[in-house]
This record gives sequence, structure tokens and C-alpha cells, in this order.
Amino acid sequence: MQLDEVVSQAVLFPPSGPTRLLLDRPDDGLPIVRRIGGPADAVALTAHRGTPLLIEHSRGSYARPGLRGHRGDGTAWSTRFVTRSVDASDTLVIEAADEAAGLELRTEVEAMTGGALRARHVLTNTGRDDYILDGLDVTVPIPDRCIELLDFTGRHERERTPQRHRLDDGLWLRETRRGRTGLEAATLLAAGVPGFGFAAGEVYAVHVADSGNSVLRAERGPAEGATIGGGELLLPGEIVLAPGGPYTSPWVVVMAGQGLDELAAQVHAWQRSLPAHPREPLVTLNVWEAVYFDHDLDRLKTIADRAARIGVERFVLDDGWFGSRRHDRAGLGDWWVSPDVWPDGLGPLVDHVRALGMQFGLWFEPEMVNPDSDVFREHPDWILQVPGRIPLEHRHQQVLDLTRDEVWTYLRDSLDAVLSAYDIGFVKWDHNRDLLEAGSNARGGAAVVHEQNLGYLRLLDDLRARHPSVAWESCASGGGRIDLGVVEHVQRFWTSDMTDALSRQQIQRWTGQLIAPEYLGAHISSPTSHQTGRTLPLDFRAATALFGSFGIEWDITQASEDELAQLASWIERFKRFRPLLHTGRVVRSDVADPSVLAHGVIAVDGSEALLAHVQLDEAASNRGVEVRVPGLRRGADYELRWEGPVDLEATSHTIGIDEVGPSGGVTVSGAALADVGIWLPRCRPETIRLIHVQLASR
Repeated sequence: MQLDEVVSQAVLFPPSGPTRLLLDRPDDGLPIVRRIGGPADAVALTAHRGTPLLIEHSRGSYARPGLRGHRGDGTAWSTRFVTRSVDASDTLVIEAADEAAGLELRTEVEAMTGGALRARHVLTNTGRDDYILDGLDVTVPIPDRCIELLDFTGRHERERTPQRHRLDDGLWLRETRRGRTGLEAATLLAAGVPGFGFAAGEVYAVHVADSGNSVLRAERGPAEGATIGGGELLLPGEIVLAPGGPYTSPWVVVMAGQGLDELAAQVHAWQRSLPAHPREPLVTLNVWEAVYFDHDLDRLKTIADRAARIGVERFVLDDGWFGSRRHDRAGLGDWWVSPDVWPDGLGPLVDHVRALGMQFGLWFEPEMVNPDSDVFREHPDWILQVPGRIPLEHRHQQVLDLTRDEVWTYLRDSLDAVLSAYDIGFVKWDHNRDLLEAGSNARGGAAVVHEQNLGYLRLLDDLRARHPSVAWESCASGGGRIDLGVVEHVQRFWTSDMTDALSRQQIQRWTGQLIAPEYLGAHISSPTSHQTGRTLPLDFRAATALFGSFGIEWDITQASEDELAQLASWIERFKRFRPLLHTGRVVRSDVADPSVLAHGVIAVDGSEALLAHVQLDEAASNRGVEVRVPGLRRGADYELRWEGPVDLEATSHTIGIDEVGPSGGVTVSGAALADVGIWLPRCRPETIRLIHVQLASR
């Protein structure tokens, strides 16, 4: 094929936007993605490079194939799909088939609100016998100059810790085998030019929008260009396609831009277009760290009274209200109100909370069961397991098999009964153990992680339809089920079981790379952290929580009147800034000083911003930091004011504008804020200073 023929067959999808696929359709084979972005005639400059969205060995690639599978007799393990049609109207749809292998492939690419793309494959078995599917990935090319990778690792109470390394020749593979998104999950895989940061640097990223097992990959060969991609990780024998049977891969979200903040803005904008998006997240008080399993009606009423007085809008009763659940070793699965703890039911507490003007929320962990429970004693075969043994226990619990109709129906009816009996407006849905040896007794022990995840979403959506006024929070040992698949079904995530504000700074900063701040539960914890034993000032704890879905995780009956007044002030501040915080663009500054974080939110129309200067530890120097503020109107003037905690002694050498104080302000142009930035001096450790930037009145 000549270069002019390649150009004439070029497809640019979508026609505009930061993330676009530049494809050309050869005479034989799948369309080749030459690059992400660029004009259509750029195909002529890159015609020797590129990759299809599905990599095949039959086309000369020795990279990890996009489709991995075979028939029982060992055939159809290598494919050679031929394109039948390409439609690039509202959605890019590529139809292809391999008649010899007896397979059809449909690839769909959608433009997402905000500028990202998402792509998936649908594979159909057109042969006469079963096809055993081992994997089906979406892959996109990246430029040779993008040789630095970023993904995440972590653990319980320290989720989404960033890690970087160089992309050399070979395959970088991240697998999630825990049956849920995972506390240590890669989350996304980004590839960019060396040193790419929040504000600058060419960068591309992929994310598998699914809550089950997944795989992310980056690969570079000595004779092939670099690619990134991903898909669902399928366990052996998990997907067997009968004749005529289809399999649809999860959506793989593709982002491209200059700097990580641009990529975050793309997916945040999409989340804000979803029907389930939380338009105005409520100030939430959860009582777990206040009472744990010690449920006492009078004490809980006292907490509710104080919560309502300071402006809380939602009161959530956590674990311990059902069955024999007086501790974490019993009762899971018995979803009825405990008559021992609640002899009159939950009504007295629910009615009290509702009379105070607050919404009432309740904790469930539907997919889990304790061996010490009525439901397990009656149905020991209802758990996920392989034949002949019970999986190792974790947290004294096992996982119920949602692929069995009787289990699914039991859970649906049990939760529905509780939600129908009381005026409940919020459900915290927990998931506190991984899926280990996740086989189904109803299928001879065959692996069912894929079907288990579908069962979870079907259960959640059924209950959502039955109770449309309920808001739903995804919690999985904290942040273990956070992804762009489940975000379409919930209004909130519990970001992490770590409520220590100093630790939360990094967890929230990096979780925000994928999820908009209004989804991310962020609570003011007790003065001394239950997790770390560290004691932190109230202002620091509150300013940390301010930028998320704001709430409290503290026994406020132990708070002094001064502390309650401070809490009320912070709740008022959150409500005042809520429209900005939960619609604006998140910005994170690239600050050289490791003792400092700087971040904020910029209004979409550039009219205002709220910035945070976070002093984590003692600074190593007296240089201070410069924080640029992008996204404002360059030709407009802005007034800067301190907002929130102000220590005049600590800020006496302020931001190059010594007159800024609690009520005073200074005026500066949007261009100066973007190009020069605000100079901020060092201050005391564990201090957060907030700066409100507003259009100057004329």
C-alpha cells in the first residue's frame, strides 16, 4: 500500500478532543491505530508504526496477543481477523471475522464527556464447538518518547501509592487477582515523557473500568513500538463460549493530554455527566470510630443531637446492628435487626435522626458471611470454594456465591426488607475480604469471579431501582472497590479506612487522579488517630476533609464546646464552597519541597479558586514554594484572601503580598497567577492554609 492510499483511508475518531485515535484501514486485517491524536494526514508520517486495538501474531507482531484462547482440540489459538465494516459516526464500531477460527469480533470505541475515550471488544463464537477464552485486551500505541511509567501500589490504610519506573524493552504486566479492584491495585497505567507531572508533560493512560480481576500492560519490543492496554483477567476455564455465545470485555478507558491534571479533568467531567452523580454530597457523620459494636440508643441519640446542632446532614449507623453481630467473628449474612440490641427495632433511632432533619444511613456487607451465623449453618454450600476444602478465612468470614439464584435472591430480599421497613436514605456497602479460591459449588467448583462481579452489579442495580431515593457508597476495606465501572452505580466511595489526616493527604491526592472529589468520603477523625496514634490539630483534620465528600468520624460527645464550634464553622465553610469544590477542576502543584503539598479547585468559568498549602513536616530550607494557579482568566484581576485557619505569626512573611490577612486582600492578574504564581513561605508542620481567589469587584 502506498502512503497516499493510507492517508485516503485514515479515520480520526472522534473528530475533535484531547484523546483521539488516528487509524487507517489496510486492505486486509484490522484497522491500525497509528497514534493517539494528530491530524489525519499524520498517517503518512507514521505509516510504518502503530498497532490494531487487538494485537495478533498473524500480522507479524510478537507482542502479547490481545486475544488468548483456543478450542478443545487445540485449534483457533491464533487468529487473523478480516475487517467487514468500519463505522465512525457517533461511536467507532469495527466489525471483523476470522471464518477459519469461527470467531467474530466487534470493537466499540466511545467518546466520553470530558475528552477521554473508552473501548471494548465483543467476541462471538460462530464455530460448532466451544471456545475457551483466556483473555481479551484492548491495546493502544504510545510515542517512543514516552518511556516513563506511573502506576500505583498500596495496602490497607495506605491505598494508591504512586510508583514510577522506566519503560525498557519487554513486558510490564500488572495483574489483580483478588476478585475486587483491590487495595494494592495499579488503578491505572500512565506512560509519558520523562518527568511528566501534574501540569506539564505529554502523558497517556489506560484504566480497566471493572471491579473484578483485571490486567494492565505496557510493552515495548526491539523492533516494535510501545503500547499500553488492559482487560479482564480471566481465571482458567472461567469463560467458555458455547456456539453463538458472546463475551464482552470491560471498558478500557484511554486518556491523553499534557500533565496528569488534564487526564484527571477528563474523567472527572465524565463522572459529572452520569445519571447517578451526587449533585450535592451531604455532610456525613459515621459512628464507626465513635461506638464500634457498642450500640446504645441513648448514646447514639446524643451523638445525633450534637451532629444536627453543628450542621451535619446525614447520620450513618455502621456495623453491629444485625443478627449476632456483637463483634467481627459472628453474624455476617443474618440481615435482620438484632432484637438483643434493638428490642424495638431501628425505628426509635431512625425517627430521632429524621426528626432532627438529617438523613439516616445504614451499613451492610451483603457479599460476606461469618461461619458463625444462622445462614452459614443452614447453607454451608452457599460460599465460594473449590471442591474438597473451605478457603482460608480472612477477617473471620467467607464470600457468598452471588452466581447462585437462591443466594442472590436471599440477599436481595433481606436488604430490601430492611430498606423498606425504615426511612433510610444512604447505604454504606462494604466488602471486607478478597475472593480467594472463588469457585462455585453449583458449577463443580469452576471459577466464577467474572460472574460474581456481574451478580454484585445486578444486585446493586435491583436495589437501586426498588429504592431510588437511597444514595449508595462503595466501601471495600476502605478503598478496595474504586474504579470507573462501579462509579456508574454509586454516589460515594469510602476512600480509605485510614482517617489520620496526615496519611489521608497522599491517599486523597492520588485517588483523585481517577475519581472526582465529590465522590471521595473524607472525614474529620478524632484528635488522636485510631489507626496511627498520631494527634493532629482540628484545623488540619478539617482542611484535609474539606476537599472531598466532607464528613466526621469521631465521637463528638467527647468534643468540647470550643471544638464543636470549630466543627460547625468548618461545616459552614464546606457548604459555602461546596458548589465550587464539586464542580471545579482539580489542580495539584508540582512542588519540589517534599515537606509541602499544594492543591486546589478552579471554577470551570475561571471566576474563583480555593487553594490549599499543606505543610506536612518541617521544611528543609527557608526558600518557601511558588504555587502557580492555572485556569483563571488571564486578563482579569483577582482578589486573594486567607480562608480558614490563619496564624498571623506563622504567615507574617506571606505570599509576597504582606497585607493579606483574615479580612484584607490583595489584587493580582490571572496571568500573573498562572505564569508566576503565589509565593508561600514555610510554616509550622501539620498546618494547612487556605487561599480564596475571587474575581476582583470593579
